[in-house]
Amino acid sequence: MDRVEELEAAILARAHRLASEYREGAEQSRDNILRNAGQQLHLREEREVLLAKAQAERTYRRMVQASELQLRREMDQLRWNLVEGVSEQLAEAMHALMQQDRTQYRALLQALLGKGAVAIERDRLVAEVNQSDLEWLQPEWDDFRAPVALEKSIELGSRPIDTIGGILIRSQDNRIRVDHTFEGRLERLRSRLQQIIIERLLPDSGERSV
Repeated sequence: MDRVEELEAAILARAHRLASEYREGAEQSRDNILRNAGQQLHLREEREVLLAKAQAERTYRRMVQASELQLRREMDQLRWNLVEGVSEQLAEAMHALMQQDRTQYRALLQALLGKGAVAIERDRLVAEVNQSDLEWLQPEWDDFRAPVALEKSIELGSRPIDTIGGILIRSQDNRIRVDHTFEGRLERLRSRLQQIIIERLLPDSGERSV
């Protein structure tokens, strides 16, 4: 073999080595690229999963909050309806008492008058009732108030007030008032009614006031 052939053989051998080295380098680069791409894809998938979970959690919380608000609105409406229903039944009971048992209603008015007179630290008082009660009380007022007057002057107001029944007692100067009308007493009982209804609706909630 002459020197030209040796040189060609050496060049070919070096070319083979270089090709092998480039191929190995390329394969290594490809593996690195694939590995990095796989890692990036995995990280991206993890981020997307986390974002999806976070979005799902936010959506779930919004749905729960919306459901809670809707439930609260429904419970508030139910509570209101129950209170109003009880109020209507009490009004019907008051009408029935006034129409069917005048003796008991008269005794009730006397008791309310006495309580109001004791509560007001004035000697001159005025009692006011609705039109129907005013008509039957006017001719017998002195006898009616005598058992509960307690040495106080209590006159019957000449003008009727707008009430289902009961009596309103006030000082003559109108600075002190004790409202024993049906509506006044019902308003004072309303918070207790609501509390009772809540206790029946939500016995384990721990909620005891509104």
